[in-house]
Amino acid sequence: MEFEALIAKTPATLDELRNRVFYALQRHPLCRQVEFDIVSTPRTRRTNWTVSLRSVQSGALWTAHEIVADIQEAYELAAAA
Repeated sequence: MEFEALIAKTPATLDELRNRVFYALQRHPLCRQVEFDIVSTPRTRRTNWTVSLRSVQSGALWTAHEIVADIQEAYELAAAA
């Protein structure tokens, strides 16, 4: 049970996820101009949401991807009420 608690993801709404991704991208100078959308996806073993990145400079692509992947590992989209 303790192991499951360690790997459990924190539930978040679409707005919370959008804010977390936005502020995380803003902290990195190469990623400040990245435009993105958060998309709900069918639940898989790893995630139930993804980020669609747009207008990414070539030098920022991998950095933005890593930032988003870190957030996806920590949060899951909360069930809509």
